Amino acid sequence: MLSGMTLASAFSSAGTLLAGQVVAVTGADQGYGRVVSLALAHAGASVVLLGGNSETLAAAASSLELAGGTAIPIQADVGVPLDWLSAQNRVLEIFGALHGVVHLSDKRAHTNFTLLSENEWMDLFNCNVKSSVAIAQILRRRQPGAWLTLIGPHLDETGLHAHPQRGALRGLVEHAHDEDLRVNMVLPGRASSGEEALDRPLADAVLTLALPGLSHLRGTVLEVPLPPVPKVRAAEVNLR
Repeated sequence: MLSGMTLASAFSSAGTLLAGQVVAVTGADQGYGRVVSLALAHAGASVVLLGGNSETLAAAASSLELAGGTAIPIQADVGVPLDWLSAQNRVLEIFGALHGVVHLSDKRAHTNFTLLSENEWMDLFNCNVKSSVAIAQILRRRQPGAWLTLIGPHLDETGLHAHPQRGALRGLVEHAHDEDLRVNMVLPGRASSGEEALDRPLADAVLTLALPGLSHLRGTVLEVPLPPVPKVRAAEVNLR
């Protein structure tokens, strides 16, 4: 698998790996969604940017277009089935196809396990688990040939609440073949740094799983080590 990721990284600039494919990315205007969208566009895919902020989505789409990619922004909360259905319909109206979805199911808790409120837990569950199941269900119903790759809870989130989320998502991924779905998951070693160079290994893993030649891969869960985010030195802060 490492050789596959190296291959994807080396040739993505050629813009042919995913030529003709239409891929939707949730949370595409920030974090891992942004770097994954860029990698998919460089590989030749038409990228649909999904998220909750129309302005940042439009800015991200404009950036991809200026870099030579094809991208459209669609404001949608994919955790709401009607929003996801509406977004799918819009994609099909524009492109006539939807080949794959990259879904960020990696919302982090802002408090530790002992202080986590019921509302916070339900928000985590809805954003990470419920939304993933809903996307898979609607894909199976309306786009049975499309693939789904989840970006799951980060491995550096060690609170007890992270484990049942990873477990539920792993179960979804490993048994999706029962419904003839191609679902895989990548688990980043940490939260997004916001820098393409540091987050690129995660994008390479997603890109590799999207390759048409690897369509037999399903039920795969990849743990992706990432370089640490450099700490800003005090001297540099004082110079600002």
